[in-house]
Amino acid sequence: MFVRSRTPSSWNSRRLYSTGLTNAVRTSEQDSRWPGWQVVIGLEVHAQIKSREKLFSQTWSSDSGSAPNSHVSPYDAAFPGTLPRLNPACVDLALRAAIALKSDVQLRSTFDRKHYFYPDLPAGYQITQRYNPLARGGHLFLPQSDATVRIEQIQLEQDTGKTVFESRRRLSSIDLNRAGTALMEVVSRPDLRSAEQAGEYVRSLQAVLRSVGASDGNMEQGSLRCDVNVSVNRVGQPPGTRCEIKNLNSIRFMMVAIGFEAHRQIALLDAGQSVQQETRGFNEDTGETLALRSKEEAPDYRYMPDPNLPPLLLRPEYINSIRNEMPALANEVREHLILCGLTQQDIDVLMVVDSGSEIGFDGQRSQGAIAYFEALSEGRNPKIVVNWIIHELLGQLSLRKKLFHENPISLQQMGGLIDMVQGGNVTGSSGKLLLRHMLDYPSSRHPEELARELSLLAVREDGSLEELCLQVIADMPEEATAVRRGNPNVINKLLGRIIKSSKGTADAKSVRQTLQKLLSSP
Repeated sequence: MFVRSRTPSSWNSRRLYSTGLTNAVRTSEQDSRWPGWQVVIGLEVHAQIKSREKLFSQTWSSDSGSAPNSHVSPYDAAFPGTLPRLNPACVDLALRAAIALKSDVQLRSTFDRKHYFYPDLPAGYQITQRYNPLARGGHLFLPQSDATVRIEQIQLEQDTGKTVFESRRRLSSIDLNRAGTALMEVVSRPDLRSAEQAGEYVRSLQAVLRSVGASDGNMEQGSLRCDVNVSVNRVGQPPGTRCEIKNLNSIRFMMVAIGFEAHRQIALLDAGQSVQQETRGFNEDTGETLALRSKEEAPDYRYMPDPNLPPLLLRPEYINSIRNEMPALANEVREHLILCGLTQQDIDVLMVVDSGSEIGFDGQRSQGAIAYFEALSEGRNPKIVVNWIIHELLGQLSLRKKLFHENPISLQQMGGLIDMVQGGNVTGSSGKLLLRHMLDYPSSRHPEELARELSLLAVREDGSLEELCLQVIADMPEEATAVRRGNPNVINKLLGRIIKSSKGTADAKSVRQTLQKLLSSP
């Protein structure tokens, strides 16, 4: 028999349960919102793997703009006689996530059929890895909580289709674009103790998945969804009966759902009633959870090994090759940037910008702000480079309502601009004008060529600068006399006139020195 025996409904029978809750997150903590009670939370996060093709077919994965049922193969629609073929790219990306989460990758994993009926599940079962997953164990550190959440397992599975209800026609339509899309389910242990910690956990997991290119983690587009298991108990008592809240696609909604569910269960227990183990939904309009059905256990799903898929066997050297080719993780990037001399504020800005960068298919990433900075910093002062990126480039892109991946200025152009300013070929103000021109009129032309065409090249410390200073002194005799009589502050008026006359091409420091030399001479 492939069916496991039915188990009790409390946390200590669930696959998420473990003994020895010694981690800081798992200790009993008093919360003023429910004094005397402890909330126990475990998460099952379903992240869509960013693969070009689906998990078991060669059909391309769809996006939010795809027409309904335009990315469906006969296998996705469960036509008789069609067979699954595992996409190795999905395995590679899931391995990246497992390695990043310090999980123990299994050399042998298997696929199971999980049977249930939904109109948008044409086969009548979902292929998953409940009993022999791709990876077991692992952990994720939460910096704000200064605590670690343990990972139970990471498994590959198929996504279902989507049912769309048309209220005007009172009809439900089935869209199978998403059917068969690759998912990885990251199951945590019940180590979280508040909605805030759950929110930090999901945000941290999103960052990890994005940093290794395994998933874009976009909850708004349905690329990451959460099932939340919540139970309450008196402080010092064993965990109570859990309820599962399904398909939460927003961190804010997840936190609201946890808070409501905790209060609901506490109110039941205070009234002498029991909490029924059940699956619940979340009403986004009212902020309340609602009962959907009694909670199924393993026998209800009639799990069985998939007869069409052999075990997935991995060699240690293959796992090591994935580990060696992985992108740097967020904490490693932060440490590297600190060594470059960047402040925490600079690092935070670059990492926030990178968190919104485009995640390509099959692990390919577009160049983000950090890679842009690192390339520009080669042979240049990192602090000067980061100032140009953060204060000038990002600011101008923001004014134009553009994301960083829409930046039209190449590394060669940006590097040339910085070198021209540092070399004195253009002034800082002229460099900023040149940057704006390059954003407004994108081209492949070198900044020096553009600066010459726009008359932005700096006035050199030669006869031209001195001639400009003499002309302004002649135009402003009273100010020049005041400076000669010992009022040095008036020189700023002369300097401002010269900068204005040169349209910003005269360097202020050079102008001041030239004025002082001319006005000190008899």
